[in-house]
Amino acid sequence: MEQVLTTAQTRKLRDRAGPLVAAAYIAAGICLLPMVAVAIAAATGGTETVAHLIDTVLGRYTANTVLLVGLVALGTFALGVGTAWLVTMTRFPGVRILEIALVLPLAYPAYVLAYAYTHVLDHPGIVQTTLRAVTGWGPRDYWFPEIRSLGGAAAMLILVLYPYVYLLTRAAFLQQGGATFLAARALGHGPWAAFVRVSLPMARPAIAGGVLLAVMETIADFGTVSYFGVQTFATGIYTSWFSMADRAAAAQLALCLLAFALLLALLERAQRGEARYHDPSRRQHRMPPIPLSGPVAWLAVLICAVPVILGALLPAVILLEMGAGSTQSLFSPRYLGFLQNSVTLAGIAAVLTVLAAIAVGYNLRLHPGRRAQGAAYLARLGYAVPGGVIAVGLLVPFAAFDNALDAFMEARFGISTGLLVTGSIWLLIVAYMVRFLAAALGAYEGGQSTVHANMDAAARSLGQTPIGTLRRVHIPILTPSLLTALLIVFVDVMKELPATLIMRPFNFDTLAVQAHRLASDERLDGAAVPSLVIVAVGLLPVILICRQVGRHR
Repeated sequence: MEQVLTTAQTRKLRDRAGPLVAAAYIAAGICLLPMVAVAIAAATGGTETVAHLIDTVLGRYTANTVLLVGLVALGTFALGVGTAWLVTMTRFPGVRILEIALVLPLAYPAYVLAYAYTHVLDHPGIVQTTLRAVTGWGPRDYWFPEIRSLGGAAAMLILVLYPYVYLLTRAAFLQQGGATFLAARALGHGPWAAFVRVSLPMARPAIAGGVLLAVMETIADFGTVSYFGVQTFATGIYTSWFSMADRAAAAQLALCLLAFALLLALLERAQRGEARYHDPSRRQHRMPPIPLSGPVAWLAVLICAVPVILGALLPAVILLEMGAGSTQSLFSPRYLGFLQNSVTLAGIAAVLTVLAAIAVGYNLRLHPGRRAQGAAYLARLGYAVPGGVIAVGLLVPFAAFDNALDAFMEARFGISTGLLVTGSIWLLIVAYMVRFLAAALGAYEGGQSTVHANMDAAARSLGQTPIGTLRRVHIPILTPSLLTALLIVFVDVMKELPATLIMRPFNFDTLAVQAHRLASDERLDGAAVPSLVIVAVGLLPVILICRQVGRHR
């Protein structure tokens, strides 16, 4: 009887979490809304637009997007896995510094690197100018790699995205035991063969996850490909929406990009299948690092130092030099307005996104069933949806709502309501929440896993409701994880460009938009000023990650 009574009390207490459960499903529904809206808008756009896209730009958009994704996937795989292996499994001069420094490029948006390297490597830049001065060559007397190209865009994206692969792969290598690797060596395999046949397959899920993150960021990128003139689905959506004023074309391109992103996510999940990797000797035998010496050691130093120099140190020097020669003043009222707009959007979006992550994650803990799991899956799905797709998916239904409301109020009361929702910052903040809820949810669930179920049972036995348990038990324990989630979302919003460009209210520009506008006008010196602020803010979560990297070896 006592057990039945306890179960009944538990159910009664769960019922009091109604507002939190409702918030979880509302957040999941909002994440689903852009995808459904894009699909409906694309289906009702008419076949003329589809035929025109197929005859004109669809083939070029597809080829460029697929080629860019392939190059970035290969580049981030080679750079991320190679550096992770070297700093984890070998010892060479400066390894402890380099294993932390390899994370630094994560602070840079790819479009900021594009501005910096264009300033240096373009025809009027210092590199080609010096080359012509030294050799006496004319503009047509030599060949120099074109930075404003698909290959250049891939290089910029590889330099800033390889840390995703590096961090996950390094963690996987650290968790591997040494017995299997040593067994492969005992059977006659050299270090390279043992790495390929043993260590690499065991780290495959982590590597695939890191490469998938890099690929998702690649298909969502707008600033780099737009500045370099590479026509992809991301640039096509923006061009169709603004330059051509063709919402049907924008929705259909957004649907193609959405399908591509979801296909990549499904392929990654399918290739993992039911594979599991168990190493019972992991705790007893740590992998002994291989000491390197002579030329091989210095080659390892070079391999690990080059991405740090090209992806973080050199761009910082270039941007500082560009900013020093610029007429843009960060402390002018205009720039302070850009900074205020950026911080306002990022702050509100971070708080709202973390609150949504708490609702979704705690609902899954309270009701670990299919509905709660489905809501959590939809919440995570937003990270696979590029910002341009989310922008189109939210603007189409809410613009229709605003127009219908305005027509109704005009006809009934003679009052024009204008764009109540579409022209506000709140719809843009909702887009940020959809885009970055997965990141906040991951940080929250990582901390929630440390809260034992017995703590919940003890709190409820003392009469606490689920919301009381969350407020008095979970939140104090999860404060570090929640602060990390807030910081991650804040920085991601500061860097985000495509959704901001499409959805921002009139005369409400951010630092990212200002940098893009100045770079589009070829005023690269001016673009360096807002870019430096974005990078400085981006260093905050990277510093936290670096501290974690330094602690866990």
